[in-house]
Amino acid sequence: MDSTALITNDAVVLGLLIATLALVFYTSSLESAGWKKFYTYVPSLLLCYFIPSLYNSFGLISGEASGLYYMASRYLLPASLVLLTLGIDFKGIISLGPKALIMFLAGTLGIVLGGPLAVLTAAAISPDLVGGVEADAVWRGLATVAGSWIGGGANQAAMLEVFGASPELFSRMIAVDVLVANVWLAVLLYWAGRSARVDRWFKADATAIEHLKEKVENYRAKIAEIPTTTHFMVLAGLAFFGTGLGHLIGDAMSDWLKSYVADYPWLQDFSLTSPFLWLVLVATTFGLVASFTSLRKYEGVGASKVGSAFLYVLVATIGMNMDITAVFDYPGLFLVGGMWMLFHVTILLIVAYLIKAPFFFVAVGSQANVGGAASAPIVASAFSPSLAPVGVLLAVLGYALGTYAAYICGLLLQFAAGG
Repeated sequence: MDSTALITNDAVVLGLLIATLALVFYTSSLESAGWKKFYTYVPSLLLCYFIPSLYNSFGLISGEASGLYYMASRYLLPASLVLLTLGIDFKGIISLGPKALIMFLAGTLGIVLGGPLAVLTAAAISPDLVGGVEADAVWRGLATVAGSWIGGGANQAAMLEVFGASPELFSRMIAVDVLVANVWLAVLLYWAGRSARVDRWFKADATAIEHLKEKVENYRAKIAEIPTTTHFMVLAGLAFFGTGLGHLIGDAMSDWLKSYVADYPWLQDFSLTSPFLWLVLVATTFGLVASFTSLRKYEGVGASKVGSAFLYVLVATIGMNMDITAVFDYPGLFLVGGMWMLFHVTILLIVAYLIKAPFFFVAVGSQANVGGAASAPIVASAFSPSLAPVGVLLAVLGYALGTYAAYICGLLLQFAAGG
């Protein structure tokens, strides 16, 4: 691990993160006026994300050198997806209507157009911000950010190969990608607790979302019982069997499809050769299938609560990868990235206003693009754990569209930069 960090043992780091989560949850449950007022303005989920970022920024731990994010995203995320979908009303999700899909596509359009608009704006302010030649041309690096923000790491690697950014430029763009995306995630987590106010501004009808939440909550109350050790062991078995199945099928499918890429390059274009994509798909499918069986009754002993606990650990590991001091290293690039995200958000809000979409669809539609399967369910569960699968299903579309949309964005970035 990073020798400059004060704490370099991942076991100690994990203990620190979970103790931090416990402290946040404990204080947020207190009845004292001071804590109640504090958490009225600062959502607990935001603190679960932001405090670990401070640990990383000030050198207490090193998110870059730690293996905890990989552990959480590959083990705890799929396990949480199984448990969160176990009691879900799948028909209820379908009944949410087309606005979720429209907002997801608006988010994709916001990334595709936002990048070139940010380059043109930055060039008008200071041409050096988007300058560079050959492999160091800034637009080439921004194309890799487009891949990350429409589909994730696999698409980012694809855009690196296609547009050929230099290693030095790519490393800077990873910093831009992580910091800007995570700041936006923090904003969404903050406003998730104030979504009703935004819905009133947009005159949006959130009836279908509230109806789904109420239906799931009523079902949970109906089947609730005091959990036993047996219940928790069954939940653990379901969660990690689904996770193991996801890894088994994901690795096998990835290896099998990679052997056909030479003849069918579209397999890679749609990220079908990504083991992580198959991991998410299999874990979610396993949970959804189980929800149609008698296993659904395990929601009554806290399946979604355990799944949410796993997600909070993932939130903390995402936060520990953000270094808020990095903005001082390449301020110009972060300015471009910030403008890009601003254009993405603006397009989302305009479309939401026009179609009167609830803020839930704005938040999840954005994160299904920018954050993918790792953070889309986090944002969705900030509204209600019962809505987490909506984020997962939309994130899968991000994998499908990512390479094509990012490639188009890369070409537009090249045009905007005059390259």
